[in-house]
This record gives sequence, C-alpha cells and structure tokens, in this order.
Amino acid sequence: MNIKITGTGSYIPENIEKNEDFYNHEFLNSDGSTIKAPNETIVRKFKAITGINERRYAKAHLNTSDMASFAAEKAIENANINREDLDYIIVAHNYGDVRHDSIQSDTVPSIASRVKHLLRIKNPKCVGYDLLFGCPGWVQGVIQAHAFIKAGIAKKCLVIGAETLSRITDPHDRDSMIYSDGAGAVVVEATEDKGGILAHEAATYAFDEAHYIYFGETNKPEIKEDRRYIKMYGRKIYEFALTNVPLAMKACLENSGIPVSDVKKVLIHQANEKMDEAIVKRFYNLYDMDMPEGIMPMSIGKLGNSSVATIPTLYDLVLNGGIDQQEINKGDVIIFASVGAGMNINAFVYKQ
Repeated sequence: MNIKITGTGSYIPENIEKNEDFYNHEFLNSDGSTIKAPNETIVRKFKAITGINERRYAKAHLNTSDMASFAAEKAIENANINREDLDYIIVAHNYGDVRHDSIQSDTVPSIASRVKHLLRIKNPKCVGYDLLFGCPGWVQGVIQAHAFIKAGIAKKCLVIGAETLSRITDPHDRDSMIYSDGAGAVVVEATEDKGGILAHEAATYAFDEAHYIYFGETNKPEIKEDRRYIKMYGRKIYEFALTNVPLAMKACLENSGIPVSDVKKVLIHQANEKMDEAIVKRFYNLYDMDMPEGIMPMSIGKLGNSSVATIPTLYDLVLNGGIDQQEINKGDVIIFASVGAGMNINAFVYKQ
C-alpha cells in the first residue's frame, strides 16, 4: 500500500490587485512616522524584493470556507471518488471566515464543518477539523492525513489550505502588499499505485521565535479602533528561514532514501521570491551543488502570498499546465516545504 495524492483542485479569486493600485496608500513606519519616499519608489523596491506584480482578492460575498469548498469540489472530481467515502476533512487556515468589512474572525463552527456542509456530505463518520499551523498548515495537513491512513484509521482524506489574508492586512503597512487570498485542496488516499509520500519532517521553533509573525495594531496611531492586523519581523523571518528550512529539507530527503540528483521539483511556500530562491540555493549548497534551472516553480508574481493556499494551488497549477515551462510527470520526485508563523517548518518528499 502507498499513500498518494489522487486529486487536486484550486480556487484563484477573480479580483486582481496590481502594484499600481497601492500608489494612493498612506504607508507609514511601524512607529507611525512618515516613510521618506514616494509610493512609486516603495512599490518598486517591494517588487524587486518579493517578485510580486499583482495578487488576488476574494470577492466581497465570498469567505475562506466558500473558497475552500470550491477547491475541494475540484479535488474530489479530479480524484473520481465518492465524497461520502471521505474519512477526514482537514482544513488549514489561520483566521477563519473574516467577512468583508468585518473586524472579527468567525471560527464557530469550524471551517471544516462549514466545508463539509457546503459539500453536502451526509456521512457523520467523515470527521472535519481545522488546523492552525501558520503558512505550513496545508503541508502539515498532508502529513496528518498520511499518518491516519498509515495507522489504518482512514482510507481517504481531503486536505485543504484556504485563506483571505486581504481582510486582516493593515493598509498603512508596506507588508500589506504581500498578502492575497486563495484556496487549494487535495485528496490523499491509500492506493496500489507506485510512489506517494516517502518521508516527512516538521518542527516548531518557539523559544525565541514564536512572535516573529503576530497580530498587531495599525501603523497609523490616529486610528483608535480595537482591531488587529497581521504583522511580521521580516528580517528575522528571512534569516530564520535561510538557516532552518534547507536543513529540514535535507533531513527529510535523507529519510526518504532518495538521492538529491533524483529531485525534479521543489514546491516551496510562496512567501517571497528572493527568500524562496535563497532557501533552495542554500539547500543545494548543502550538497555542494548549484540549484538546477527550473527546479522551483513560482506563482507569487501573479498570485501573491496566500499563506496555506500557496503550495496546493501551485501544485494544481503545475499539474494542469498553469505555470509556463513547468510540468510534473509520473515518477517525478518532489520536495514540498514551508515555513511560517509559530515559527513552524515542515516538508515532505513525494513521488508522483
């Protein structure tokens, strides 16, 4: 028995927010002081660092659970399974359903229960639960699904990553340009087919690093509303990721028994183009190798950083010809890896 991803699906919101749309924002430093540069310069520097040209925002009437259900429908159809046979629905997110123009996150009932409801699944033994693990949440969901199936307590699992980060970003913070919305889903099941999940790795660094990403006040001190926004210490995250993610990827690959020369793709959380490239380069440096050309498909330039949704969305796009000059073929070895709030790191090695 092997444990494989047998179906994929994604939902990419229709609303496009381009870099030029931020020219009229009032960006401020974290202490509320004015940034001594025109917005055109701020945006240009942002693009040079992150690689982001545009990002996607959910339409006002849609929430995280809606987008999650759209991606799930596609994954179920792609896997050609009966939805009533699902044993688990695992939904990775971080902020629940934040309705348009609301200041409150709604997580009761769970997003997984809402998705199950929207999918019209009747079977009560199909268990739905939410997973809060920062941006690596979807990868962790796949690791958990693998464990359930390997333990014999499940045969089919639906793992979803969905988020509407656009609704918890501070418009006066330059970092708000990073974030986006989206959803990706996979069906994981036991199969006689060759390949599947070969090894996995996960870690939480919380002694000094727990609050590198946090909920904080707006950069504009004149605004007194009791509202919090996603905030981060970008430089600390960059240094943390470059130090720890390549080591986790290497440990995972060594546990799989697969030589690095057999790796065909690295699907990494779409956090920041320069950071992602530096992580993968450093991973190959651990083997005294240069990063192979085309090894790292990227979607961040057009889709931004949608947290838990970036990797499953990227995977679905590559499989379906949605990324130029990128493809995944039967038998290809792929490393999935992510880093995010917690601070959490994880990875798994997968044979298509």
